[in-house]
Amino acid sequence: MRLAVVHRDRCHSKKCGNECIIYCPRVRTGDETVVIGEDGKAEISEELCVGCGICIKKCPFGAIDIITLPVELDNPTHRYGKNGFALYGLPIPVEGKVSGILGPNGIGKSTSVAILSGQLKPNLGEEEEIEGTWDRILKQYAGTELFDYIKAVAERGVKVAVKPQYIDGIPKVFQGRVEDLLRRTDETGRLDHYIRELSLSSILNKNIDTLSGGELQRVAFAACLSREADFYFLDEITPFLDIYQRMATARMIRELAAIRPIMIVEHDLAILDLLADTVHVGYGKPAVFGVITRPKGVRVGINQYLEGYLHEENVRFRKNQVVFETRSHMKTIERETLLTIPSMKKTYPGFSLTIEGGDIRKGEVLGLVGANGIGKSTFAKLLAGVEEPDSGSDAVQPGIKVSYKPQYIRAGSDATVEELLRSATRRFDTSYYQHEIIEPLVLEPILQSPADTLSGGELQRVAIALCLSQDADLYILDEPSAHLDVEQRMNAVSVMKHFAEGKEVGILVIDHDMYSIDMLSERLLVFEGEPGSRGAAYGPFRMQDGMNRFLANLGITFRRDKTGRPRINKLGSFLDRDQKSRGEYYYATASDE
Repeated sequence: MRLAVVHRDRCHSKKCGNECIIYCPRVRTGDETVVIGEDGKAEISEELCVGCGICIKKCPFGAIDIITLPVELDNPTHRYGKNGFALYGLPIPVEGKVSGILGPNGIGKSTSVAILSGQLKPNLGEEEEIEGTWDRILKQYAGTELFDYIKAVAERGVKVAVKPQYIDGIPKVFQGRVEDLLRRTDETGRLDHYIRELSLSSILNKNIDTLSGGELQRVAFAACLSREADFYFLDEITPFLDIYQRMATARMIRELAAIRPIMIVEHDLAILDLLADTVHVGYGKPAVFGVITRPKGVRVGINQYLEGYLHEENVRFRKNQVVFETRSHMKTIERETLLTIPSMKKTYPGFSLTIEGGDIRKGEVLGLVGANGIGKSTFAKLLAGVEEPDSGSDAVQPGIKVSYKPQYIRAGSDATVEELLRSATRRFDTSYYQHEIIEPLVLEPILQSPADTLSGGELQRVAIALCLSQDADLYILDEPSAHLDVEQRMNAVSVMKHFAEGKEVGILVIDHDMYSIDMLSERLLVFEGEPGSRGAAYGPFRMQDGMNRFLANLGITFRRDKTGRPRINKLGSFLDRDQKSRGEYYYATASDE
């Protein structure tokens, strides 16, 4: 089967020479393989198309994708009209289990949830809506594990509680106090338990529109779990949450999973590994087509995803596998000091931060870890010159230029992505910039998109590119992994490492994703103290020493499996107790699992 997709937001027939029509070999023979529809967008006949790919290369806006699918994928679950996105397969909610979906953004996860919740009737790939044809849909799923669930949706509907991916829309639909919002959603009587576990008591009287990203994330999570539902769907629970808060949310999800099916989409692999019982891998081409596999064991599913090869399906969906270097943190690399971090203090009403000092070296990525509200972002602002210390010398020596990407990013402009990047650097047209920044961050498809129309993940990738586009000696990126899928996180890690080493500059990264920190950092700065009251920075340490100190405070241990992938040990398990007794919180030798 051949799939032809026209990205309607990128197709501008009045701004181009209709190259998709002019250069199509079938059109030249007299067939109407490509035409311009009544809405001014290209329409491609999948029956007539021969898949030559000329229109893909000739389209000046990159608005066309043509994919030849394997024969097994001849029956879509749902398709968004002619030349629209096609979804194949569905994840399976299981009573008493946490099911995970692992895959890139734009692969059909939200469409799956809309179908499972009864908000969207699957059209089985037909262009016309198949209203009133539940019998046909049920026949399609007869004999499958999904039949009983789909039948329940058809007969009586299924009540679903959803925690959305992008939480910044919540203040637009609700104005008022946090407590008022939460009390309205409390249908299970467990709200007070969630308030306690998520440390929400101190913000109950705050207005929703004054909350930070981390506070809003916890409120959205509590509101979702407080609803009475047949099926819970949680789309990205970790952005802006520190590792302490991530572990707390994991505990509450496991509690609820004992009585209700829960499905999560999560790009923090350490948390997904800890939480999920099974994993559905999503693969395909974002915004073109997506395939949701049958459930796999969580360890097997994650490892196959990182490998880029699905063994049971015999499908390779990525050229290169993600490799964790088990000995990378044991290396000692001699590097020249870029700048010395002076001892300094910063005090706000009710909060104080103390910096012991240290250094940042040329060509290295220095990781920062610690709880939210402990001073990491304040430290970044001190180095960036956004804030000034109360005592001690200037944070950065004269002559050192700093480029800073803040934690919370907003578009604030209707300029296109290309216009923003060109205004930030003169190197935009160089092969280095295209190969080292544009291509790995996958910015080519959105170069002509206005910044204020971008999704959270797209905006994050643009913000990383803008930060690295500046001419500077030190680059500071605050939570660059937020809203990025696993693939995009790996790409961002690669971009930052290559940039630091290739340019002989220093990069400082604040992040709560342990996989990103593990792959990215050469040394570690550890923040300790009492969140919201006082914080102190210690280090920089070698990764082994810094992570041991950080994880000891957290009370969790990591191991590596035989692939080298770090995994959180179950609390109280033999490995957890054994590593703690030896003081090895950070990655004991690879196990044989």
